[in-house]
Parts: sequence; structure tokens; C-alpha cells
Amino acid sequence: MGRKIFKEKILIIDFGSQVTKLIARRVRDLGVFSEIITAKNLSKIKDYNYVKGIILSGGPATVTKKNHQKVPKEIFFKNIPILGICYGLQLIANLFGGSIKSSKKKREFGRAILHKKKKSLLIKNFFSENNKSVWMSHQDAVTKLPKGFKVIASTNKSKLTIIENTQKKIYGIQFHPEVTHTEKGKEIFKNFLFSICLIKKKWQVSSEKNKIINNIKHTVKNDKVICALSGGVDSSVVALLINKAIGKNLVCIMVDTGLMRKNEFKYSYRIFKKRYKLNVKLINASKLYFKKLKNINDPEKKRKIIGNLFIKIFEKEAKKHKGIKYLAQGTLYPDVIESRSATGSQSSKIKSHHNVGGLPKNMNLKLIEPLKEFFKDEVRILGKSVGLLDNIRNKHPFPGPGLAIRIIGQINPQKVKILQEADHIFINELKKHNLYHKIWQAYAGLLPMKTVGVMGDSRTYEYTCLLRAVTSEDGMTADYFNFPKNFFDIITNKIVNGVPGINRVVYDITSKPPSTIELE
Repeated sequence: MGRKIFKEKILIIDFGSQVTKLIARRVRDLGVFSEIITAKNLSKIKDYNYVKGIILSGGPATVTKKNHQKVPKEIFFKNIPILGICYGLQLIANLFGGSIKSSKKKREFGRAILHKKKKSLLIKNFFSENNKSVWMSHQDAVTKLPKGFKVIASTNKSKLTIIENTQKKIYGIQFHPEVTHTEKGKEIFKNFLFSICLIKKKWQVSSEKNKIINNIKHTVKNDKVICALSGGVDSSVVALLINKAIGKNLVCIMVDTGLMRKNEFKYSYRIFKKRYKLNVKLINASKLYFKKLKNINDPEKKRKIIGNLFIKIFEKEAKKHKGIKYLAQGTLYPDVIESRSATGSQSSKIKSHHNVGGLPKNMNLKLIEPLKEFFKDEVRILGKSVGLLDNIRNKHPFPGPGLAIRIIGQINPQKVKILQEADHIFINELKKHNLYHKIWQAYAGLLPMKTVGVMGDSRTYEYTCLLRAVTSEDGMTADYFNFPKNFFDIITNKIVNGVPGINRVVYDITSKPPSTIELE
């Protein structure tokens, strides 16, 4: 859809890593356009004049097997700087005569201490001292240095953690500088882009607005689009972008699933109907959703049921309007990469997002997903460029399946009501204490067990409420937010005393990875 605005780019070859898009993100954050492709699609690149650098991603495969994913060796002889990350390093070592071994004893998962051995353009301003904390995720390791390469840095378990061949402009690192857990990982990309690739800053997110609008115009032409509008930042930005592209040919549908946060649905409807003058229609489908989700425990089944209902409702509604051929939704890249590989590579599926992996195979409507190549904070920037209100634009992410995936196990209206009230208290207290905008995402969840409590000298047997609050840049990695103790005292007291059905509150302190941000 459409032509690229920027010609100069960094090419990222995806080997199936869950965090490949983070590499693209780090590059874009530095003002450089990046494009992700698979090794299979390299043959489609006819002109390398505009490729100023190539980055080889990590991945779940191993070069120790015969049928491992490869790249044509000729790309290493085009005088284009190349950086291999994790699997990318191992691939480089293998191609140039090094040795790679799999070893459970030598594997590294999580933080590791990197020791500097030699100076290099790649690590300029990266080391404040001779040691640095980095994020590892590998079982394979390079055990023999390829000819013509030298060692720049190592860990106790991985002696060849950073290697380089400056003559060929080839660099390899075993750790992941793209994840926030690696201290100053941004410096690695900055050095590769500006000191090695010699590319200039020319790209910014806000410049993509007109490109998206023109792509929509080119795709839709005179047809109509039905847009799934929830009131969250993603669907709101999509609706406003499409409205600028096709105007009256956009029909927005807000479906009340019964699984939204307290009072959120009514507020969103008023804003988009009265302030933005969009053609918005309300559909109350809460009874249908509760009926279909009755006695369903498995989270994947929940997501697929919600995804199928989602499409059926919109296909039914589309029949009431002439000329509707497209369904628009606010799918983001983290949704795509967790549901399937965005580029067709061998990445592992984490969960089916209702608007990606949960969709039925056969649909009568064609999908328009203008934001599927963007991260949440980039969408917020786009939202500002189309005039989206700050209180919507800066709203915490809310999953498409809603509270259905924040209630572990079976769902019913009573549980939803309990959770709505607890979540409402939690979010309001965050705002009251000026904590809301310091947090990437926060919510209350309901655990599938009851515990004994004491209230007014009487025994209670009620649900446990789980609180989750994380800091993140993009939703692909996250750490828990460290609340002061007095806040826990306040919020626990208000939830237990204010929400009948809950007698216990717990706080989730697990990072992503190994967990996900949402419970299901």
C-alpha cells in the first residue's frame, strides 16, 4: 500500500525473534527509517544503493542444524555494514569458519556482566567502566573465532560476546541491545548507525500521518469502511485517520461487550459523536458475549470466541449499510508479533490476540490495519497529529477482549461487576496520587480462587484481587512499578472495604519476560 517516503534505510532481517520489531524501534527512535524482511525476501531487493546497513536479528533456530535459516553470503561483500545480534552473530561466525556449540551449562538467560577487552567504534560510550550489565537469551554460543575477526568483549560464559571485522564492516554481539534490560543498549545502535553506517537522521513518526492517509485513500477508493471503535487510543487514532481519508464513507461501531471498564463506554461515545462528529452507532452485545463465554476456562478459547463474535457482529452490521467492504481496527505490532510472525519467519506464538490470531479464517470483510507496524507510544504521537484529546491519547493500553482476560477462568456478569469496581478504585487512586502517567499500564485482575478472611468478627470467603502495574517503552518488555508502601495500604483498604466480593489484594511483581503484561 503506497510508496516509501524515505529511501535511505537500515534493513533488518528477521529470523523469528519475538523482539525483532524492537530493533526497528530503536533505529526509528534515532531518526532513521528501517524495514523488516525475512531472509527469503532478500531476493526482492533489487537496489542496495539505499541500504546503508543491515542488522541480522535473533531467533529460536540454531545454526548447529543443517536446515538452519541462512542469508546469501554475497550480502557480506556489498560494502554494507552488517550487525548480527544473537542468532545473527552465530550465523556470521558459522559463515566465516567459526564454531558454534549448544550447551545447557554455557547458556545465558537474563542479565549477564559484559567485560570490555578492546576498543571499538561499536561500543563507543557504551562502557562507563570496563564492565556492563546486558541482557542474554541464548543456549548456543560461538566457541571459535572466525578468521579475520577479533574479540571486543566477553562474559564469563560467553568468551566471544562481541566480535568484529572492521575491514569487512561486520560486527556481531551475543546479547540483546534492543531490550531495555541492557544498560545503554541504545548506544550500540547509535554507534552502528552514525559511526559505522554513516547514515543521517531523516525519519520521524509524525511524518507517517499523510502516508497512512494516502494509503487508505488508495486502498478504499469510493468504498465504505466500518471501524471497530472502542474508545482506546489505538482504535481512536484509526478512526480519526480514516475519517481524514474518506470522511462520510466511514461508519464507526461501538460494541458494548459487557467487558469494558466502568463508565468508559458512555464517555467514549459522547466524545466521538459530539466532539469529533463521527458517524457512530452503539450495539449492546453483552448478553451474547456472556452466553458464548459461559463455562469457558481456556484463555485461547476465550480469545477466539471473542474474535469470532467481533467479526460476526461487524459483518452483520455491514449488511445494513451499502458499499461497506472493509473493517478497520487498531491492531498494533505487539499484537501481531505475539499472535504470529509479522514477517512470516519462525517466531513462536505467545497468544492469540482477538483482532489477529482470534479472527476467523473466512471473512466477508477486508481488513484495514493502519497501525500494525507501530508501537503504542508511536501511535500516541500520531494521535496528537490528528487532534486526539490528551486524556484519550495518554490512556493506558486496554486489551481488545477487555476484562475477559483479566478474570482468570470462567466469566459471568457478577465477576465482571466486582472487577470493574476494583479496577475503578485502582485507576482513580493512581490519578489522585499523580502516578498514572508514570506507569505504562495498570489494572486490577480477578483470580479464580476464594480465600478466607475476617470482617467484623465474621468469616468471609471471597475472591482475591490481583493488581498489576508496569513500566515499559513499547509493551514488548516490562518491569513492575515500585509503589511506596503507603500507597499499598491505601489501595488495599479501599478495595477490600469498597468492593463486596473481594477480601484479599495481591501485587504482581513479575517482569516481561518471563510473564506477559496481561494475565491471559
